[in-house]
Amino acid sequence: MSIITVCEHREAKGLDAHVPLILRGDALYDPELDRFFLDLPLSGVRSRHSLRAYAYDVAVWLRFLDACGKTVWGATRNDVVAYHRERRRDQADHRITAASWNRAVASLDRLYRWGEHQGLMADAPFSRGAVWRPAQGGRRGMIVARNDAYERVAKRSDVRFVTMDDYHLFREVGLRSLTSEGMERPGARDRNGLRNALFADLLVTTGLRLEEASGLLAAELAAIDRDGDQAQQLWLPLPPPLTKGDRGRSVLVPRRLLRQIAAYVAVERAAGVVKFATRGGAAKLEQPILVTCAGLNRMREVCTPEERCRLIVCDEDGTPREPAALWLTEVGQPVRPNSWEVIFTRACSRCAENGFSLSISPHQLRHTFAVHMLALLIQQRLREAASPAGPVESYRLILGDPLQQVQRLLGHASLTTTYIYLDHIATRADTVDAAVEELLALLPGPQGT
Repeated sequence: MSIITVCEHREAKGLDAHVPLILRGDALYDPELDRFFLDLPLSGVRSRHSLRAYAYDVAVWLRFLDACGKTVWGATRNDVVAYHRERRRDQADHRITAASWNRAVASLDRLYRWGEHQGLMADAPFSRGAVWRPAQGGRRGMIVARNDAYERVAKRSDVRFVTMDDYHLFREVGLRSLTSEGMERPGARDRNGLRNALFADLLVTTGLRLEEASGLLAAELAAIDRDGDQAQQLWLPLPPPLTKGDRGRSVLVPRRLLRQIAAYVAVERAAGVVKFATRGGAAKLEQPILVTCAGLNRMREVCTPEERCRLIVCDEDGTPREPAALWLTEVGQPVRPNSWEVIFTRACSRCAENGFSLSISPHQLRHTFAVHMLALLIQQRLREAASPAGPVESYRLILGDPLQQVQRLLGHASLTTTYIYLDHIATRADTVDAAVEELLALLPGPQGT
């Protein structure tokens, strides 16, 4: 019996190169199954991470069917029941969580919906029931079909965010190799400490995802930093291909941080660009995308984060000049998302070596932005709610607007996702104290008179 495996890359041009293949031995498992994966981007699954997750969920299912002597289009409901027993009721060391099971069901449900539509099977192995989906974002509620194999899972609210004190330690001690007071540490030197600290500052002050921040182009930040604009924060538009779900959005970037990034571009990044040119860096980059300054603006509207790391700005005669990416290594190569993960891990280790037990990832800084921004917006709305208004209008001011603002800044498709941060506002002591004082002031009696 041949082993079923996932090949994460295929011989294809452009984004199709990242559509995975499922193989049995050295051959394609099934041509129709391969067509399903090639069709996924047409139905909204475009992220290479999502495509890979689909492939591995389907591959595990296929291995189970293979052991039972079944094929993908010959599966029945009894196979689903047996699969659930093996994946969710087996010995503890082989058992997966309900959340992982539901993710697998979502992948397989999409597969068999597609198979039914293509006429590849008479009956899908899943049964579906009607459920009521509540209204969201101004839309009306509706009855939808839901796969009965889903398990009920408690809403996750295990958001891990960082206090500002811990962030300061992580930034100074971990990323910059300084003491906790911000002084130079004898014998310690991190040549990229300033760059790394600025990247972390960008995450914690904007809520950008790791791939979004690492995929930024130097020209994009320079374009919004105009001397004539005196605003403390400036809007940075993110084109759809750079964002999750191709939704696109704009984020606010502090002007002070833009000035610091501009200094990094002028000195540290410029030194990397020189080394890139003298060492023939373009030849060392896999599948570089050459573009002129005039064509860069169009490319930023169509390139994915991975492609942005391969953009090389060249002269009119085609001579490579420099990478378009904002964040560069010492030799001028773009810093990719997995490298930032390594940088953060090393920074945490450096903190531990100096007596500070911290575990901080890039995504936690996105959560940190969300929790603190929501807390500050609620503080502001509490003050506004003290003005004459009806109880319904006051409630909308206190909760509705801040949540919607944070939703837009984070790029959440649903406000329900943003709601999880409300559970963590109580850990912001300053917000709770301010809220209590504001509420006491609104009550009748000595405090409010």
